[in-house]
Order: sequence, then C-alpha cells, then structure tokens
Amino acid sequence: MSHQDIELISSNAFARARAELGGQFGRILGYFREDGEQSVAAVEKAFRARSAVALVTPAHRLKGEAAQFGAYRLSAIAEEIEMFARRCIESHESPEELIETIVALRPCFADTLAVLEQEPVPQPARRPTGFGRRVDPPVQPFGRAT
Repeated sequence: MSHQDIELISSNAFARARAELGGQFGRILGYFREDGEQSVAAVEKAFRARSAVALVTPAHRLKGEAAQFGAYRLSAIAEEIEMFARRCIESHESPEELIETIVALRPCFADTLAVLEQEPVPQPARRPTGFGRRVDPPVQPFGRAT
C-alpha cells in the first residue's frame, strides 16, 4: 500500500483530539509543530549519516505525536522509517533503501500542518481568579468578640 492511499487526517480522530484537548488544543498543536520539525530534521540528518540507530527515536516520536492528531499518513511514514531502521540495526545493514520514504516525510509533515492549522483554535476557558477585584473581608468591629 502506498502512503498516498492512507488518509492524510482522519476527521474522526482529529475531532476526538480537539474535544479531548479543549482549550489546550492550540498550545499542544504548537508543541507538535516544534517537535515535529525537530523530528523530521533529525530523521533527515540520521539518514544522511546512514545511521539506522539515530533514525529510530525521532521516527518513533513523530509516529506517536502524529497519530494523536489523527495524522495517519504522517504516522505511517514515520512508522515505516522506525521499523525499517530497527531491522537495519538487527541485521547490521545501512538504511539506504529508505530514500523514497525519507524524501516523502517533510512534504507530508508540511501538508499535515497546513490542514491542522487551518482549523479554528478553541480558546482556553478563563476562570475568574479575582485578580484586579477587591475582595473585602467581613467587617468586624475592632476589639469586640463575636
């Protein structure tokens, strides 16, 4: 199965993530953007060095984070990289066969972010904190016990 056959974003999984995250959705999406960019860069760097060991962790991290947002195509690409890298480690081989998958990773990440970021971000619920409001203690005459 080609990666293109996998849905970019599962609307059901994405809606569930938005509902669960509520007002924190925007903040968590920001973390995903930052962490995802670092993971993609680390995968590319590890591949240039032909280091299967260095491919595993960033691919694993990206796989899980993408799946939490329903970004199943990105998650599948990252999983393929992770699993192939693990096999390369076990067999002491170079991950050179991953070239097409590595090349597909960054554009898929960009497409995924474009879709996720076009959705309106729910605002966090504000709780009244009392800040800026005068709270008077109960008035009790001085020196009198009640």
